Amino acid sequence: MKEHEHFMQIAIRLSHEGMQRGEGGPFGAIVVKDGEIIGKGNNKVASCNDPTAHAEIVAIRDACLHLGHFQLDDCILYSSCEPCPMCLGAIYWARPKKIFFACNRQDAAAIDFDDDFIYKEIELPLSERKIAAQQILRKEGLKVFQEWKNKADKVIY
Repeated sequence: MKEHEHFMQIAIRLSHEGMQRGEGGPFGAIVVKDGEIIGKGNNKVASCNDPTAHAEIVAIRDACLHLGHFQLDDCILYSSCEPCPMCLGAIYWARPKKIFFACNRQDAAAIDFDDDFIYKEIELPLSERKIAAQQILRKEGLKVFQEWKNKADKVIY
């Protein structure tokens, strides 16, 4: 457990350093494989004007560049906070073997980050969500999906 605590301290340090530099909120993350840090990130939403530049996303991108692959097989992700729904989705797509986090979504809500709100929003029917969503042109979209299904040289992920 000491090794996990060591790596979590690094993620927390990254969260503090990025916050102090004014890059974004107080969030940091690292990706570790075989005891080596292969990806680092802190929240850069404000400095990059990018709502997807969360610490976990930045760390995943860094780790994937390091590995030369889009999946994080046999990796562990350490985050200073429980991942928001967007980051959790990215983590699942990247497929690390485990996630450790320090603060939880309620802690984030207590400092005015709306992760918990989004988790609750996802559970609502489309008609009850704060941002309206409407399906259109499904038939046209399905044509491309069918072509993908039949594509012989596709990369499965």
